[in-house]
Amino acid sequence: MIVSKSALWLTLTSILCLSCCTALAGKGNTGPVWKEIGGSITIQCKTTMKDSISMSLRWGLHEQVEILSAAKSTSNVTIKEDLKHRVKAKKNYPTLDIVIRNLTVEDTGAYWCLYKKLDSTDYSLKQEKGDGSVLLVVKGAALSCEDKDSSEKPPSTLVLMSVLTAGIVLLITFVLLFIWIIFKIKAIRGSPKPRRVNTNDVYEDMRGTIRR
Repeated sequence: MIVSKSALWLTLTSILCLSCCTALAGKGNTGPVWKEIGGSITIQCKTTMKDSISMSLRWGLHEQVEILSAAKSTSNVTIKEDLKHRVKAKKNYPTLDIVIRNLTVEDTGAYWCLYKKLDSTDYSLKQEKGDGSVLLVVKGAALSCEDKDSSEKPPSTLVLMSVLTAGIVLLITFVLLFIWIIFKIKAIRGSPKPRRVNTNDVYEDMRGTIRR
């Protein structure tokens, strides 16, 4: 069987998403959300930060892609150029309802609600994560088969679950290895050290023997 590029993308992204599950488990974050290809998702960003001046919705494990941004001082919402036909936002700052339509497998990933405010002590911008951040998994990736036998096509959810299981097993293995190393180091440090022989006693004993 030949796995399509979309399925490969889903597999790789799912592995990376394991790293951000803990960060998304905070209060007000919705955690993993499963959607079908062609569906839509509404991300509700809000914050308890006082005096925030701007916000942005970012995508990616390291928040590397800005989906949209909004400022408190204006009524405008800036959306990434190639997503304007799929992304809409209803603004009532600091709360925004952001709708992403016509979802594709490539939309899978973490979405972060980020807010900024001006620090009055050093006049620098401080950024915090707001409520509403979500881990989106778009399922329904197509798999192609050389013999075109649909009965032999494994569901994409099975592929995803296999990857997630393998990732969890690998993580547990690393944790156990780390614990074993710690106990090994403690055992080495706690082992009794060999006693040093007092050479002065030996020297005195030899002198007494020679005198006789």
